[in-house]
Amino acid sequence: MDLNLLRALDALLQENSVTRAAERLGTSPAAVSRTLARLRRAVGDPLLVRAGQGMVPTPRAVELRDEVSALLRSCDEVLRPGAGFDPVHLRRTFTVQAADVLLVGLAGALIERIHAQAPAVDVVFLPEAVEGGPALRQGWVDVELGVLGHLDPEIRTRPLIRGTVVGIARSGHPLFNGRIDARRFAAADHIGISRLGKRLGPIDSALAERGLRRRIAAVVPSHTSAMLLARDTDLVAITLADWLPGTVSALGLRTFPVPLDLPPLDLGMAWHPRNSADPGHRWFRDLLADVVLAPPGKGDAGGGRRGGC
Repeated sequence: MDLNLLRALDALLQENSVTRAAERLGTSPAAVSRTLARLRRAVGDPLLVRAGQGMVPTPRAVELRDEVSALLRSCDEVLRPGAGFDPVHLRRTFTVQAADVLLVGLAGALIERIHAQAPAVDVVFLPEAVEGGPALRQGWVDVELGVLGHLDPEIRTRPLIRGTVVGIARSGHPLFNGRIDARRFAAADHIGISRLGKRLGPIDSALAERGLRRRIAAVVPSHTSAMLLARDTDLVAITLADWLPGTVSALGLRTFPVPLDLPPLDLGMAWHPRNSADPGHRWFRDLLADVVLAPPGKGDAGGGRRGGC
């Protein structure tokens, strides 16, 4: 029996009237009369019989009334998006692909919130090693986080924050002895950040427009290694503005505005549409977004670029 017949049966048994049942269902009395005839054949019982000006239920109809009503409520619960979902019962592992500079800021806060809400959920963090490939489409990655690009056309995205880059160097670096303009910035020895070993990026393009060129003395694969190298040398690196100020201070580093007109970093998350309506996946995406959007100093997040810095 289809669900529409059950809804009609429930309305008839609750109202004991074809007319009132039709009003409840938003249809015509004639249509409900035809449905009642189908129900009588299916159940093998008249269900409602004429009694004066009204109708009364048969004993079989009385037996069915509460059972049909409960069955419809159960169906509605099953079909309702996210019905009955409680993360505390979730047992699942989610995979997040993101640059290390993002993970350093959000992983701790994310794990803390997950353990509070869903203690049986685990997270695997992956570097951008499968970037530009079918990771989301193939299900290797649940969520990609950062500066989004090279995505398959069906991929869903959600913008999160807009960030800017700043320079970073050890606190005693000679660069801080005067005003840091484009010429002094270019004259310093730099650390390039690229997991693919790229030496040039948006900064080099902006310098070239001014007729300037910087020396990239070393290229490292991650922002974390760049910060550690900047701590121990006179090399200058790039990081995110207002990013982990406590860590920057603890490493003896200092940030400064990059004296160039650089485009902002639009950071977001991406996932495959097959997971859009999944209540567990939606819960995880919302939790991840909350952590990224948290105020500075409380797990604030940024992102990595695709090319070198």
